[in-house]
Amino acid sequence: MKLLHVGCGPQNKSGTTPFFQSDEWEEIRFDIDPTVNPDIQGTLTDMSAVSTGSIDAVFSSHNIEHLYPHEVPVALKEILRVLKDDGIFVVTCPDLISVCKLVVEDKLLEPAYVSPAGPIAPLDILYGHRAAMERGNLFMAHRCGFTQKVLMNTLAESGFKTVVAASRPSAFDLWAVGTKNARTAEEVQNLVLAQLK
Repeated sequence: MKLLHVGCGPQNKSGTTPFFQSDEWEEIRFDIDPTVNPDIQGTLTDMSAVSTGSIDAVFSSHNIEHLYPHEVPVALKEILRVLKDDGIFVVTCPDLISVCKLVVEDKLLEPAYVSPAGPIAPLDILYGHRAAMERGNLFMAHRCGFTQKVLMNTLAESGFKTVVAASRPSAFDLWAVGTKNARTAEEVQNLVLAQLK
Protein backbone atom coordinates (compact mmCIF):
# COMPACT_ATOMS: atom_id res chain seq x y z
CA MET A 1 0.00 0.00 0.00
CA LYS A 2 1.18 3.51 -0.76
CA LEU A 3 1.59 6.17 1.93
CA LEU A 4 2.09 9.75 0.76
CA HIS A 5 3.94 11.49 3.60
CA VAL A 6 3.27 15.15 2.79
CA GLY A 7 5.37 17.85 4.41
CA CYS A 8 7.70 15.09 5.55
CA GLY A 9 10.66 17.35 6.29
CA PRO A 10 13.66 15.18 7.18
CA GLN A 11 11.36 12.53 8.71
CA ASN A 12 10.31 9.16 7.35
CA LYS A 13 7.36 6.93 8.23
CA SER A 14 8.99 5.93 11.52
CA GLY A 15 8.01 9.41 12.73
CA THR A 16 4.34 9.07 11.81
CA THR A 17 2.12 6.69 13.77
CA PRO A 18 2.48 2.94 14.49
CA PHE A 19 -0.29 2.31 11.94
CA PHE A 20 2.02 3.32 9.06
CA GLN A 21 5.26 1.79 10.34
CA SER A 22 4.74 -1.74 9.06
CA ASP A 23 6.46 -3.05 5.94
CA GLU A 24 3.15 -3.17 4.07
CA TRP A 25 3.30 0.63 3.66
CA GLU A 26 5.49 1.97 0.84
CA GLU A 27 6.34 5.55 1.81
CA ILE A 28 6.53 8.36 -0.72
CA ARG A 29 8.09 11.44 0.89
CA PHE A 30 6.62 14.73 -0.40
CA ASP A 31 7.81 18.19 0.64
CA ILE A 32 8.11 21.77 -0.61
CA ASP A 33 11.69 22.06 0.68
CA PRO A 34 14.30 20.51 -1.65
CA THR A 35 16.90 20.44 1.13
CA VAL A 36 15.10 17.52 2.85
CA ASN A 37 15.50 15.37 -0.29
CA PRO A 38 11.85 14.37 -0.78
CA ASP A 39 10.89 11.72 -3.32
CA ILE A 40 8.57 14.35 -4.83
CA GLN A 41 8.95 18.10 -4.42
CA GLY A 42 5.70 20.03 -4.42
CA THR A 43 3.13 21.90 -2.38
CA LEU A 44 -0.04 20.85 -0.63
CA THR A 45 -2.03 22.99 -3.04
CA ASP A 46 -0.44 21.48 -6.16
CA MET A 47 0.33 17.77 -6.00
CA SER A 48 0.09 17.36 -9.78
CA ALA A 49 3.17 15.10 -9.70
CA VAL A 50 1.00 12.51 -7.88
CA SER A 51 -1.46 10.55 -10.00
CA THR A 52 -5.19 10.73 -9.28
CA GLY A 53 -6.47 7.82 -7.19
CA SER A 54 -3.01 6.33 -6.67
CA ILE A 55 -2.52 6.66 -2.90
CA ASP A 56 -3.94 4.52 -0.08
CA ALA A 57 -3.20 6.99 2.72
CA VAL A 58 -1.91 10.53 3.13
CA PHE A 59 -0.15 11.52 6.34
CA SER A 60 0.43 15.20 7.11
CA SER A 61 1.91 16.26 10.42
CA HIS A 62 1.98 19.96 11.24
CA ASN A 63 1.67 21.23 7.68
CA ILE A 64 -1.88 22.46 7.23
CA GLU A 65 -1.25 25.45 9.52
CA HIS A 66 1.41 26.68 7.08
CA LEU A 67 -1.29 27.42 4.50
CA TYR A 68 -3.36 30.58 4.22
CA PRO A 69 -7.01 29.93 5.14
CA HIS A 70 -8.16 30.18 1.52
CA GLU A 71 -5.56 27.56 0.51
CA VAL A 72 -6.76 24.90 2.96
CA PRO A 73 -9.78 23.74 0.89
CA VAL A 74 -7.56 23.65 -2.22
CA ALA A 75 -5.06 21.40 -0.44
CA LEU A 76 -7.78 19.13 0.90
CA LYS A 77 -9.27 18.74 -2.60
CA GLU A 78 -5.81 17.76 -3.84
CA ILE A 79 -5.52 15.17 -1.08
CA LEU A 80 -8.94 13.76 -1.98
CA ARG A 81 -7.90 13.66 -5.63
CA VAL A 82 -4.78 11.56 -5.04
CA LEU A 83 -6.50 9.14 -2.63
CA LYS A 84 -7.96 5.85 -3.79
CA ASP A 85 -11.69 5.39 -3.19
CA ASP A 86 -11.06 3.66 0.16
CA GLY A 87 -8.20 6.00 1.07
CA ILE A 88 -7.65 7.77 4.36
CA PHE A 89 -6.11 11.09 5.36
CA VAL A 90 -4.38 11.50 8.72
CA VAL A 91 -3.59 15.08 9.73
CA THR A 92 -2.06 16.70 12.80
CA CYS A 93 -1.80 20.38 13.64
CA PRO A 94 -1.52 22.70 16.64
CA ASP A 95 -4.55 22.84 18.94
CA LEU A 96 -5.31 26.53 19.35
CA ILE A 97 -7.48 25.97 22.43
CA SER A 98 -4.69 24.39 24.50
CA VAL A 99 -2.15 26.94 23.22
CA CYS A 100 -4.44 29.89 23.97
CA LYS A 101 -4.83 28.70 27.56
CA LEU A 102 -1.12 29.37 28.00
CA VAL A 103 -1.47 32.76 26.32
CA VAL A 104 -4.29 33.67 28.73
CA GLU A 105 -1.92 32.72 31.57
CA ASP A 106 0.59 35.24 30.10
CA LYS A 107 3.05 32.46 29.14
CA LEU A 108 3.44 33.52 25.50
CA LEU A 109 7.24 33.27 25.53
CA GLU A 110 7.69 30.50 28.10
CA PRO A 111 8.51 27.02 26.78
CA ALA A 112 5.38 24.88 26.46
CA TYR A 113 7.53 21.84 25.69
CA VAL A 114 10.97 20.93 24.39
CA SER A 115 11.23 19.44 20.89
CA PRO A 116 14.26 18.07 19.04
CA ALA A 117 14.54 21.63 17.62
CA GLY A 118 14.68 23.10 21.14
CA PRO A 119 12.18 24.86 23.43
CA ILE A 120 8.83 25.65 21.83
CA ALA A 121 6.82 28.57 23.23
CA PRO A 122 3.15 29.35 22.52
CA LEU A 123 4.34 32.13 20.18
CA ASP A 124 6.12 29.49 18.06
CA ILE A 125 3.02 27.28 18.01
CA LEU A 126 0.82 30.17 16.93
CA TYR A 127 3.02 31.83 14.31
CA GLY A 128 5.75 29.34 13.43
CA HIS A 129 9.08 28.24 14.80
CA ARG A 130 11.01 31.47 15.30
CA ALA A 131 14.48 29.90 15.34
CA ALA A 132 13.93 28.13 12.01
CA MET A 133 12.53 31.28 10.42
CA GLU A 134 15.43 33.33 11.76
CA ARG A 135 17.77 30.91 9.97
CA GLY A 136 15.87 31.69 6.75
CA ASN A 137 13.43 28.75 6.64
CA LEU A 138 10.27 30.77 6.02
CA PHE A 139 8.41 27.55 5.14
CA MET A 140 7.97 27.30 8.93
CA ALA A 141 5.62 30.32 9.17
CA HIS A 142 2.08 29.56 10.35
CA ARG A 143 -0.75 31.27 8.46
CA CYS A 144 -3.90 29.70 9.89
CA GLY A 145 -5.06 27.63 12.85
CA PHE A 146 -7.60 25.10 14.06
CA THR A 147 -9.64 23.91 16.97
CA GLN A 148 -10.94 20.34 16.97
CA LYS A 149 -14.40 21.48 15.82
CA VAL A 150 -13.01 23.70 13.05
CA LEU A 151 -10.64 20.97 11.80
CA MET A 152 -13.44 18.38 11.67
CA ASN A 153 -15.81 20.78 9.91
CA THR A 154 -13.12 21.83 7.42
CA LEU A 155 -12.44 18.22 6.43
CA ALA A 156 -16.16 17.44 6.15
CA GLU A 157 -16.88 20.57 4.10
CA SER A 158 -14.03 19.64 1.74
CA GLY A 159 -15.60 16.26 0.95
CA PHE A 160 -14.25 13.75 3.46
CA LYS A 161 -17.14 11.38 4.21
CA THR A 162 -16.22 10.29 7.74
CA VAL A 163 -14.11 12.45 10.04
CA VAL A 164 -12.89 11.61 13.54
CA ALA A 165 -10.64 13.87 15.60
CA ALA A 166 -8.88 13.91 18.93
CA SER A 167 -7.21 16.64 20.95
CA ARG A 168 -4.03 16.05 22.92
CA PRO A 169 -3.82 19.10 25.21
CA SER A 170 -0.59 17.90 26.83
CA ALA A 171 1.06 17.92 23.38
CA PHE A 172 -0.80 21.06 22.21
CA ASP A 173 -1.98 19.28 19.07
CA LEU A 174 -4.94 17.82 17.23
CA TRP A 175 -5.19 14.62 15.21
CA ALA A 176 -7.90 13.91 12.65
CA VAL A 177 -8.66 11.11 10.22
CA GLY A 178 -10.82 11.67 7.18
CA THR A 179 -11.96 8.98 4.78
CA LYS A 180 -12.76 9.38 1.11
CA ASN A 181 -15.73 7.00 1.38
CA ALA A 182 -18.10 6.60 4.30
CA ARG A 183 -17.02 4.33 7.15
CA THR A 184 -18.23 4.05 10.71
CA ALA A 185 -16.69 6.48 13.19
CA GLU A 186 -15.58 3.50 15.29
CA GLU A 187 -13.73 1.97 12.33
CA VAL A 188 -11.98 5.26 11.62
CA GLN A 189 -11.13 5.68 15.30
CA ASN A 190 -9.56 2.23 15.36
CA LEU A 191 -7.54 2.89 12.18
CA VAL A 192 -5.19 5.47 13.59
CA LEU A 193 -6.40 7.57 16.49
CA ALA A 194 -6.50 4.65 18.92
CA GLN A 195 -2.75 4.25 18.43
CA LEU A 196 -1.83 7.73 19.55
CA LYS A 197 0.59 7.91 22.45
